Amino acid sequence: MNKSIWQPFIYALLIVVGIIMGIWLKPDTNGGGFLFKSKNKIGQILNIVNEAYVDTVDIDSLEEVAIGELLTQLDPHSVYIPARDLQQANEGLEGNFEGVGIEFSILDDTIMVANVLKDGPASKVGILPGDRIIKVDTANVAGVGIKNEQVFKLLRGAAGTKVLVQLFRPDGKRKISYNISRGQIPIYSVDAALMLNNQTGYIKIERFAASTHQEFVEALEKLQSQQMKNLILDLRNNPGGYLSAATDIADEFLDDKKLIVYTEGRTQRRVEYKAENSGSFETGKLIVLIDEGSASASEIVSGAVQDWDRGVILGRRSFGKGLVQEPFQLQDGSAIRLTVSRYYTPAGRCIQKDYTGGVEAYEHEISNRYEDGEVNDETKLKITDSTAYKTGKGRAVYGGGGIMPDVFVAVDTSYINHFYAAIFEQSLLSRFTYNYMDANRKKLTSTYQNAGTFNASFLVSNELWNNFVTYLKQNSTTDFSNQEINQSENHVRLLIKAMIARQVWRDEGYYTVLSSEDKMIRKAIETFSYNYDKLLHP
Repeated sequence: MNKSIWQPFIYALLIVVGIIMGIWLKPDTNGGGFLFKSKNKIGQILNIVNEAYVDTVDIDSLEEVAIGELLTQLDPHSVYIPARDLQQANEGLEGNFEGVGIEFSILDDTIMVANVLKDGPASKVGILPGDRIIKVDTANVAGVGIKNEQVFKLLRGAAGTKVLVQLFRPDGKRKISYNISRGQIPIYSVDAALMLNNQTGYIKIERFAASTHQEFVEALEKLQSQQMKNLILDLRNNPGGYLSAATDIADEFLDDKKLIVYTEGRTQRRVEYKAENSGSFETGKLIVLIDEGSASASEIVSGAVQDWDRGVILGRRSFGKGLVQEPFQLQDGSAIRLTVSRYYTPAGRCIQKDYTGGVEAYEHEISNRYEDGEVNDETKLKITDSTAYKTGKGRAVYGGGGIMPDVFVAVDTSYINHFYAAIFEQSLLSRFTYNYMDANRKKLTSTYQNAGTFNASFLVSNELWNNFVTYLKQNSTTDFSNQEINQSENHVRLLIKAMIARQVWRDEGYYTVLSSEDKMIRKAIETFSYNYDKLLHP
């Protein structure tokens, strides 16, 4: 082929591409082809690579890498979300998805139905916890190395579409097929709402989603109908979510149009969020539990409660995220979540921790707290901003790296060792409790009316514990010493009981069991009785 014949057409095509990308070309007088001139260097480089690189490249993938790297240079919370991941990224916050309505785990290369959501499509056709899914439509899914992402793709889909699911039911050892019509499935963010004693209620919020406030109000009403006087709000390991969900929940505790939080940025004017409505719990005793996993919206609620002396913050220093992201949709369906402002507590604190050391240092900051001993020793709490802010009643509070608790509770590491880590890494605890439930589900559901009666009466007997230890020795890929097993025994017994309860009563069962031995919850109950008022009235 004569290159000179095609060259004008190639140059014309490059000029068109250049115009589209905001790049203009001019001949290289040194005989090296064309020079690319643009202020948009990313587009320029990608265009050069596309036209001149020695091998074929996926320009779209390179572009996504470049965008992701660019955003990390701004701050750790500005992120790029490809179009293929955007729907899943939004589901947890939007509070729903479309599918069949089951929770599952993959154990021994088998999809195990952990829970069936009440009134969901799977529940309506008769799928039960403990069922094993072996086929979806024409695809075999057992013993083929299936991953969670593949299960989501097979079971999720537009509401009204149908999916044929074949299961194996251990009870009766039979195969059953169900033709399920997919529907709208809620994602709940309030994990548990239960009474711990005759006065104290407990609500666990996993994240702040679109439906969280409504769920919280319903949980609060349920506990108030049981004569609740004191409330423990558990925000441990809650990564945050929607700002509006946080302000709505804080509004339930605060009166008189009190300021909850305000946001402000370089291009964003100051916006104040105040208590607007008559709250459902403005006067009862309140304790908020936080730890190093409590971030963003969790810190907004905690900060407002603390700054107005509305309740006691108990636990450990929170994560320290005081940056607000706003979503921006891109033309190809992808999006970026860009930091546009900072939020400030009512006293004026910005609790964003330092990120000038880069993303890697930022991500290791939590592990540093363990290495430095901060999570074990109150005297090692780090106050990175020595500026003292005042609460409504004059107490000193600090910003610059998270919400500091009013009452410190050290992390409990007494049961953590090689054995304890291995039972999770190898899914030994999950597999054992699934097997136990296969043999005992009917007995448990007929014996215990609810999670409360189960927690009060069921014991992990020595026989059950010995069966578990035998199971470990037969199935673990590592060896454990008797000393390691004995060190973790009490806590693992509790977890066995909690995981059995979860398979019958879902998260409420799980937290009902765990709360009875939870070190932080026990400290909160003690605080209500002994020094709650003194902490808020120094």
